[in-house]
Parts: sequence; structure tokens; C-alpha cells
Amino acid sequence: MKQLFRKLHLWLSIPFGIIITLICFSGAMLVFEQEVMRFTHRSLYYVDEVGNKPLPVEGLVARAQANLPNDVTVQSVTIYHDSKQAYRMSLSKPPKSALLIDQYTGEIKGRAQRTPFFSTMFRLHRWLLGSRPDGDGIFWGKIIVGTSTLLFALILVTGIIIWWPRTIKGLKNSLKIKFRNGWHRLWHGLHIAGGMYASALLLVMALTGLTWSFNWYRTAFYKTFGVEIQQRGNLQKVSNDIHPYSNWQQVYTTLATDNPDNLSITIGNGTATVSRNQYGNTRGSDKYTFDPHTGEITESTQYHNLPQSGKIRGWIYSVHTGTFGGTVTRILWFIAALLGATLPITGYYLWIKRIVSKKRK
Repeated sequence: MKQLFRKLHLWLSIPFGIIITLICFSGAMLVFEQEVMRFTHRSLYYVDEVGNKPLPVEGLVARAQANLPNDVTVQSVTIYHDSKQAYRMSLSKPPKSALLIDQYTGEIKGRAQRTPFFSTMFRLHRWLLGSRPDGDGIFWGKIIVGTSTLLFALILVTGIIIWWPRTIKGLKNSLKIKFRNGWHRLWHGLHIAGGMYASALLLVMALTGLTWSFNWYRTAFYKTFGVEIQQRGNLQKVSNDIHPYSNWQQVYTTLATDNPDNLSITIGNGTATVSRNQYGNTRGSDKYTFDPHTGEITESTQYHNLPQSGKIRGWIYSVHTGTFGGTVTRILWFIAALLGATLPITGYYLWIKRIVSKKRK
């Protein structure tokens, strides 16, 4: 049986190894993207000087709106508890676009967007640099990444079965990387020990990452946790007799007063969220609705009262990226992803080395 797993491990790794390396490496590069961006583009994400009091939200949104094309509107504004962070305003298009504005001066600091490096890493990680096809065309990049990730999970399981020792002493030896016994022993140790150290985390990343690749897998994954996939609701419609952001300042003041421990508050067209979770589901938040005409909060749902369908998406993201445990788990995820990128390379070396050795006999 072990011989069967050995062949399965080898013949799945050979054609998909390079793709797995690219997926793991690009994933590792994305772990600390936000921190790198805030460090290298500090003038964009942070205000130059903290003033006595921020300008009203309505005035800031109006100023931003005046500098946007007629067919682009401000959809929401995110206000951070850290008074040094600039307000973030999401835009109607292009998708996921946003601009940053100094809340004390009203200066538009610029667009919040990925640098070419991180944009390339994201597209490599998700779609192998492919582009979403028009219409109902086949999204080959997404399919190849998904298939490779699914097979990577199988490769990891077969690798554990093949290399798991029978004794505690054997396990201790397997976890050692010997640097003084020649290149072959070094590469052998990197492959075996690296796989032992990282396989569990890599398997978690693969199994959660597949939810973005295949609808059938996502449905099955959710059902495993007793959750039915629900369609996202549309934003509340606002009548044309008022500006949709007329009472956003009032809403923010109310929520900030009631939630002094918030990390950020996001206000949109009739809806608002309060994020305070540093650990666990880092996308978890309390949800509110309000009357756009008066700014009165009409309904609130605390995160712990949300149905499982409202929590699992954030949990999948938090576990996949390692954010659920703060900096420590993110460092572990970063190291594991880098080790995952090396496993096919060291595996190729050992495979070629064995072929060459057989030919010399």
C-alpha cells in the first residue's frame, strides 16, 4: 500500500510541482501585504498631522464626490479607531476601488490600490496570472489553480503516509535538517523535514483555499459545517430627495459612542458595521441598519448572534490567511507557505538524483 502512495505522490508532483511552488510562494508574499503597503506608502494611509477634530463625514464625502467622474459614487466610508489613519471611501467602480482622504484637512491623498508587485502576486496566487473571461468562457487560470490545489492536498496526505516514521526516534531524525553531510542529505532533509513541519498548515490552507476555486467544493464545505450558502443582499435604496450620506456623521457618532472598543466603523447606504475583532474571525463585525432620512439606528445584530452563514465566510478567510491568531499565526503561515514553495523544488532534485544514480549503475 505504501508503494502505491509513493507512486501517487511522485506522479502527481511531477506535472503540478511548479504550479504548486508558484501558488505557495505568491501566497506567502501576500501574508503581510497590508503591513508592507502601510510602511512603504505611509503618506497615503496616514494623515500628516492629527488635528483637534475631524471634519464632518458628509463634508468629506461631498468633497471626494466632487473630484470623481459623474458615473462614480462613494458607496461607503470606513473610519478607523486609530486617529492617525486616513478615512477610506469605497467607490462604485471599478470593483473594490477606494480612495483615502485626510479627515482633518479634507485632502484627497490618493487611490488605495495594490502595487504592481502585489497585484501580480494576487493574480498568480488566484488565477496563475490569467484573466476572467468575458461571458460564459472557461476561466482556465482559476481551474488550473483549483485543480493544482486539490492535488496538492492529496500530495501532502500521501507524503505524510510515506515519510511518517514508525518510532519516536525515527520521528526525531526525520525532523532534523543536516547541513554538514553534503548537498544530497541537505536537500533530502529540507524535503522530508520541511514537509513534516509544514504539511498540517499547508493542508489547512489548501482545503480552505479551494472554496474560492470550485462552487461544488464550497457548497460541500459549507454543508460540512451545517451551513447553507445564501445570496448577498442588495444595498438599501435611498430616495433621491436627500443625499444618501446626509446623516452618516450622526450614525458614526452614535456607533462610536456605543462601541468605544471598535477597530473601525464602516457606514454605507442605510447599513453600517462595527469591527472590533483582533483575533478569531477577523472579518467578523456587528451589523446595523439605519434610516437614511434621519440617521436613526433601526436594527442591530451583534456578531455572536449572527447565523453561521454570516460567519463562515470570514472564518474561512481568517484561517486561510492565518490572521485569526494575530501576528504569531501569520508568521507561521508565512513560513509554512515558503516551505510549501520549496517542497516541489527539493522533490524534483531528489527525483532527478535518483534517476541519474540508476543510470550510473
